[in-house]
Amino acid sequence: MKSDRSWVGTAVLIASILLLWEAAGHWRWVADGTLPAPTAILVRLFAERGEYWPHVLATLKISSLGFIIGNLVAVAAAVCFCLWPASERLMRGINIAIFAVPPIAIVPVLVIALDAEVAQVTLAALLVYFPSMTATLAGLRDIDPRIADLVSAYGGGRTKMLLLVRFRAALPAIMSGFQVAAPAAVLGAVLAEFGSGARWGLGTYLLGSLGRAEPDRLWGIGLTATAIAGIGYVLAAFVAHITTGTNRSVTLIAPPRSYDAKQDNAVSRVAMGVAAILAPFLLWQLLLVIAQLSPIIAKTPLGVIDYLFFSKFSAAAQVKILAALAQTIPITIIGMLIGLATAFALALISFAAPTIMRALLPFALVTQTMPLVALTPLAVLIFGRGITVTLVITISVTFFAAFVVLAQGFALIPRSAFDLVDSYGASTLQKLRMVAIPASRSWLFVAARLAMPKALLGVMIAEWLATGRGLGNLLNQSRGYLDYGMIWTVALVSVLVAIALYQMTNLLDRLTSR
Repeated sequence: MKSDRSWVGTAVLIASILLLWEAAGHWRWVADGTLPAPTAILVRLFAERGEYWPHVLATLKISSLGFIIGNLVAVAAAVCFCLWPASERLMRGINIAIFAVPPIAIVPVLVIALDAEVAQVTLAALLVYFPSMTATLAGLRDIDPRIADLVSAYGGGRTKMLLLVRFRAALPAIMSGFQVAAPAAVLGAVLAEFGSGARWGLGTYLLGSLGRAEPDRLWGIGLTATAIAGIGYVLAAFVAHITTGTNRSVTLIAPPRSYDAKQDNAVSRVAMGVAAILAPFLLWQLLLVIAQLSPIIAKTPLGVIDYLFFSKFSAAAQVKILAALAQTIPITIIGMLIGLATAFALALISFAAPTIMRALLPFALVTQTMPLVALTPLAVLIFGRGITVTLVITISVTFFAAFVVLAQGFALIPRSAFDLVDSYGASTLQKLRMVAIPASRSWLFVAARLAMPKALLGVMIAEWLATGRGLGNLLNQSRGYLDYGMIWTVALVSVLVAIALYQMTNLLDRLTSR
């Protein structure tokens, strides 16, 4: 009965939000009609339904393949990193590079090197890989050491430990990664379609609609993409409920074991660090050799270094890069922090007031899955072309992944952890302050590691499409001028910035865990 009342309350809240949205659209309260009423969007969507189906099927195919391939690779990689921790250190630069390189920079290269459909699936899989790998690895490592000691005492090796303990303990984290991956796959598919010149796909349909200044049509395309992502999200959540719904620990979980570099001598640590730095560049060089791309279009690592430091364009290129960095980095950090704070607040709400959270979740999913190339023009009309619109876009692509991870972390706190404070009549706020928030520390840093590269991507897309500032704008200008040296340089610099921010998060994690 209590559950029924909870769902009734959720339905009432959702209906209230939709009615407020309907009123805002009908009376044009937001930027003179930039936010159309839901009924207007649905009427336009129904009238043009015949045009949608080929595009929907194409995007569904690309995003599904990207989701499957990206998650298979992510889980396999996480298992390798868990069993052989040194491999994670070796691959760390490649992992961050895969996630952080701006899709708008690599789509043309992928299209040149690969078949159009393969290029689209590749981009969708790349956007899926990193969040799923990170969540899976955190789950595989976050085990009760007493159970691990028990398996070891009975002669179980790493394989037995993996099958009997780690995979079972990691199942909630893996499912949370899949939930984040579903919207990421759709976003990757739409961005790939938008930049690849494909005939079918919601990205292609969107590209043909941008110049028509019809917000109801743009919202219709965006909400259609959201529906596809929502189906994937709900399916992942349903599977998670079936497989982990009753999987709750009866004791507090000890901090996860992780690889300690102090086990190595100084020479080994230096060698591993150098190898981790060189690995992305060696892979970059290898892929260009395999693809046999023209050196005019595809710049090797040495080609980028030559362009930035030794060519006749070096001085001008350095000035442009430094000016762009000065504009992009501060807003990235600010947007990431606000996005994390928003995610943390929503996760607290989901813990303290599930009814409110269930009402807000569909709208949060819309902000995540609405294609950025569709959301940005609408956001510009509402917020203008200043810093505000960049923050809005950055927060929208940052907070959802962080929220899913944090909400999962709160859900995994065993009920027994609250028995003591319950016996003293603690309020919900006291439970949050004394138990839930301290227990979420490790999950907060997992969320931060996911948020850092996404924040940079969000800022660059906003700069590319809206503000005319920073690395995103420099990349857009370079595409227009066919300045491939600058395109590859901006991509490399963005990856290096993302890696630096990621390492700062790791350092802060280690410092606060002492």
